[in-house]
Amino acid sequence: MKLETRNSKLPARPKTLTEALKPASLGYRMPAEWEPHAATWIAWPHNADDWPGRFEPIPWVYAEIVRQLARVEQVCIIVNHAQAEAEAQKILAAVGANLAQVSFHRWPTDRVWTRDSGPIFIRREGDANARRLGRPAKRSEFGDLSCPLAITHWQFNAWAKYSNWQKDALLPSHIAALLELPAWQPTVVVKNEQYRIVLEGGSIDVNGHGTMLTTEECLLSSEQARNPGLDRRCLETVFADYLGIRKVIWLNCGIAGDDTHGHVDDIARFVGPNTVVAAVETNRKDPNFAPLAENLARLHAATDQEGCPLRVVELPMPEPIYYEGTRLPASYANFYIANNLVLVPVFNDANDRIALQIISALLPQRKVVPIYCGDFIWGFGAIHCATQQQPK
Repeated sequence: MKLETRNSKLPARPKTLTEALKPASLGYRMPAEWEPHAATWIAWPHNADDWPGRFEPIPWVYAEIVRQLARVEQVCIIVNHAQAEAEAQKILAAVGANLAQVSFHRWPTDRVWTRDSGPIFIRREGDANARRLGRPAKRSEFGDLSCPLAITHWQFNAWAKYSNWQKDALLPSHIAALLELPAWQPTVVVKNEQYRIVLEGGSIDVNGHGTMLTTEECLLSSEQARNPGLDRRCLETVFADYLGIRKVIWLNCGIAGDDTHGHVDDIARFVGPNTVVAAVETNRKDPNFAPLAENLARLHAATDQEGCPLRVVELPMPEPIYYEGTRLPASYANFYIANNLVLVPVFNDANDRIALQIISALLPQRKVVPIYCGDFIWGFGAIHCATQQQPK
């Protein structure tokens, strides 16, 4: 059977006056995760319902994540209130985190998956010194367009699954106001009305040069549908306009147990402009075997924004993890790349060492640190899900 390659390159088309105000036309793009960070945003855990029966160790997992990150960059922690801030400070002090590198921001949230509810930052070169040199600000309805950093504020609806998302949906607005950054709310016109696009950061991954990874299961499926009625081409155009994407590589499905219904940050990640790590399952009886094999085949058939083949490196999966009969979405691909550091989820599994060696070889200039996520994954997310990078 011939494999259909889901590897779409967007055609050139003339810009309208409205499009001229969209981020890509002004030179903005979504940077790769390995590009320099000013900070990492993370929300302190508070919703015990996300880890029923296993919440007690979760703040300590977060404390270790923050302790490691604070060694290499600023960590901005979102807390619900003053009491939560005091509790977080106490735990962070107990583990020896550098609190001088930590700031707290009191904004209520529903959950703590900042990768999905937080802003997706974009940046551009060129006018980076405009404000410092005293040049007039390019004001618009979106903010100061002379700023080299900006925010895209996508609609968040809790993965089209949960009803409590209204507080999380405000998070990009809070951060944009705090940092005084221009912000766009990506929209399309549907039946003569503006429609806000739903997108989570965990559903996409980019190489910083114009190529994106995503999955059909997450963005095109009728189950947990984010944007009902919007097709592949419409979404690709939105990614081009707001994130500077020139090529979208569509993978098939996510992994078993993923309640986001297909997030790509559990299955395939860029670790360089032309290099992708892809999760693979060797047990043919495992439900992940076939979908991950298909994703791997699509990656081998794909090319980047310049038409060059990708370098694809296989990353093993851990043994299946169950809790109270529920399959959990454990994956080594849910790592987070920070300044001079990579935090990798591990699960007391024989493949932990192999995964760490693979990631270390691909990112040799960074220290690779394992973070035990055996309890954390009961919340159906891991390190990458909980973090969002703010580019330098």
